[in-house]
Amino acid sequence: MSPSSGLSEKEKEELSVPIARVIADPSSLSASFERAVGEIEQAGLSLALSQIIDEAEGVVEMSFANGTPTEIHQILRHAMPGSDILVGEKSIEIPQLFISDMDSTIIGQECIDELADYAGLKPQIAEITERAMQGELDFKEALRERVGLLAGLDEKAITDCLAERIVPNEGARELVSTLKSKGTRTVLVTGGFHHFADEIGRQLGFDRVVGNRLAVSDGKLAGTLVGPIVDSTAKRATLEEERRALGEHAVVMACGDGANDIPMLEEAHYGVAYHGKEAALKASNGSIARGSLSGLLVLLQIPRDEFVSE
Repeated sequence: MSPSSGLSEKEKEELSVPIARVIADPSSLSASFERAVGEIEQAGLSLALSQIIDEAEGVVEMSFANGTPTEIHQILRHAMPGSDILVGEKSIEIPQLFISDMDSTIIGQECIDELADYAGLKPQIAEITERAMQGELDFKEALRERVGLLAGLDEKAITDCLAERIVPNEGARELVSTLKSKGTRTVLVTGGFHHFADEIGRQLGFDRVVGNRLAVSDGKLAGTLVGPIVDSTAKRATLEEERRALGEHAVVMACGDGANDIPMLEEAHYGVAYHGKEAALKASNGSIARGSLSGLLVLLQIPRDEFVSE
């Protein structure tokens, strides 16, 4: 496998077969690639072409004669563990719509777990959160239970939590700003809360924010929610609504980490699991496991000198 600028757009269009891009550890790129070739062959798939796009960054592009994007992603993530991967049906394009989960994806925390710490309940609530994200619990029931445990907490704890605990993940601002500079519409959709998501959306420049609303009474959390719950079904519905507005053929990238994101990830052209739970990884045709969120920009082949950091 020799260095190359990659397949031309004409070649990709003529092939009309799945294309995969991988960012691997440059120091072990050859060995991990050989391992991947072996696993690809064992799975009955055939490589049509493979080329190094950027040797210094460890970026490889492969085209396949058969296989689905999700199937290829599963093989590559096991053959090249700790790599960033994106697989498309044919050519990989900059999306017209980017829609993302918030907690443990755009930010590094689970807001409800951090808020629970102000009530002295973090261990109990974090355990429920983890089981829900793994798909072991019904999301709506798990959310209602956790919110109920927060009843009586001073609303000021949300402001304190935002200031003291909530931090965007590395590359989040660069990812959103750069995609917007390319004309992409950006939507933050979360099973978390508007109290947090509105501020994160404002800081990072998301065009729209969708989330759950905590009920507040006399300056304290009431232990209930206001309005319909944003769950996995609502996340997918938001994606579908946004895509209709852009045109049914609009290319969509979705990003998330847990079971609650699966319908959204499956519905997108590119469903990316960010340091995801196993359930989300199995449903995805892309994943970030090595680097930051800006790795998605590299996988989309946006030059680094076009990255926008503000």
